[in-house]
Amino acid sequence: MPEFIQNNPILSVLIVYIAVISLISIIVCIYDKKISKKNRVELRTPEKTLLLLSALGGSAAMLITMLLIRHKTKHVKFMLGIPLIMVIQACAIYLLFHFGVL
Repeated sequence: MPEFIQNNPILSVLIVYIAVISLISIIVCIYDKKISKKNRVELRTPEKTLLLLSALGGSAAMLITMLLIRHKTKHVKFMLGIPLIMVIQACAIYLLFHFGVL
């Protein structure tokens, strides 16, 4: 692990958090795809949950997973919303670095 990460406990925790929320996002997206193929509407993951996982830090993993498994790719809400979330998150990370929080 790079030294600047080892010397910054907040950044270390953030990286672990992003890894965990990304893994959860991948699992939930794949689960929803499998359930959708079985037409089990009552077991589907609500769209707001998928978007919430993206907003909480799993946006990159969610977008990549959706594109790989072709899930929700025809929904404008996801194909524009998740990249927008990623831009907002990138700006937030930049500002956190710029102002010395990270």
